[in-house]
Amino acid sequence: MSAVYEYDAVVVGAGPNGLAAAIRLAQQGFSTLVLERNKEIGGACRTQELTLPGFQHDVGSAVHPMALGSPFLSSLPLEKYGLGWCQPEIPLAHPINHTGIATLRRSVNETGDALGRDAKAYRKLFEPIVSRWQSLLEEFLQPIIHWPRHPFQMATFGSLALASIDHLIRNRFSREPAKALLAGLAAHSFLPLTDPGSAAFALILGMLAHAIGWPIPIGGAQAIARALSEHFQALGGRVETGVSVMTLRQLPESRVVVFDVTPRQLVQILGGLLPANYRRKLERFKYGPGIFKIDYALDGPIPWLHPDCEKAGTVHLGGTFQEIAQAEYQVSRGRHAEHPFLLLSQPTVADSTRAPLNRHIAWVYGHVPNGSSWDMTKPFEKQIGRFAPEFKDRVLASHVTSSVELERINPNLIGGSITGGANNLWQLIARPILSFAPYRTPLKGVYLCSSSTPPGGGVHGMCGFHAANAAVSDLRRKISR
Repeated sequence: MSAVYEYDAVVVGAGPNGLAAAIRLAQQGFSTLVLERNKEIGGACRTQELTLPGFQHDVGSAVHPMALGSPFLSSLPLEKYGLGWCQPEIPLAHPINHTGIATLRRSVNETGDALGRDAKAYRKLFEPIVSRWQSLLEEFLQPIIHWPRHPFQMATFGSLALASIDHLIRNRFSREPAKALLAGLAAHSFLPLTDPGSAAFALILGMLAHAIGWPIPIGGAQAIARALSEHFQALGGRVETGVSVMTLRQLPESRVVVFDVTPRQLVQILGGLLPANYRRKLERFKYGPGIFKIDYALDGPIPWLHPDCEKAGTVHLGGTFQEIAQAEYQVSRGRHAEHPFLLLSQPTVADSTRAPLNRHIAWVYGHVPNGSSWDMTKPFEKQIGRFAPEFKDRVLASHVTSSVELERINPNLIGGSITGGANNLWQLIARPILSFAPYRTPLKGVYLCSSSTPPGGGVHGMCGFHAANAAVSDLRRKISR
């Protein structure tokens, strides 16, 4: 007697990857249910009034080049559901000291021209990859173990990307502005700057800034999750919130289950159902450093020393290449950096809807040891004050979130890690295990689609897309028998 299924697929978790997986399954004609633990969808891709009424702060990331450039998300009619984008005049500013600054503009030439003797080296590095950004991003957002569609381009890019940013900087650049700019981009990896693979993050993020900008969703990151959910439901899918899944037995009968959770949670949910060898591999999966984050409601724009910072959607605060390298090294050794490298977003530079008239918002985060409960407000505000001495005079209210609190809000953020797992070279290849199909678990019909699978962290939905494709392939084989 054949089984009776309530749904073809159940997706556990309504973050961007879970929603992307659900959309892909629904596109292929499979009835799909999404279950979300929180009362709101989106995971960390949410927007809330964290400080004062009318000030709309992003719970997670605020700037989304990966979402705009994603091969899958960009193929969806998300604008139909209210998703719009705004572009700051300058994607990224990186003040170095009171007088020096590196500014990443949309134009490679304009950015290079401001780097003095390093202009030629900068153009030589970025012009080839910016001209081929779509094919390179498509390759980068695949599982690491795959047959490349553009083998020559990937071989050329890989020779640079697999190096450490420390090596690339020391061999190609001579002046501080270019060194600091690339170091700040690479620090998004959460890796020490001497680690192999750290250069890949600088190259990809720099490439996207030049090719499509570092855009901000109008109204906040919640607009991305809302548009994905509404599109999914328009395809016939169903979303239920406030459902905490602890075991497989809780789920309605379905042909497949796709989990937008980390390996640690998957072990907790599936328990003894997993083969011991696979379970041990998941238990050995490493999570990267956590973050400490502060959201600010401001009575005006941040009074920066450098005018370019006033026009930038993102500002990197860390000073010189060596200062950034030292800060990231300390965090990698389980210490809190005395002079932390900070990423500051000021969405209201481009989107005035996020705050009351003539008011502004900003958020800033920096890296801390995984699971840290330390209050880093003083060193953070001291670092901001280096480049905006009168900043604190503009603060109306603030909201602090430690790594411990981040995990409480969203269990996928293990120890405050926002990348789904450490970005060391091994875990970029074996994520969470070494496999041509890392989305499949040993349990038939059970899949993993979180950022703990390739291609890793970021709001791009590609982990969900690839996991859903694996499930669709297996479903079709099963149904055709």
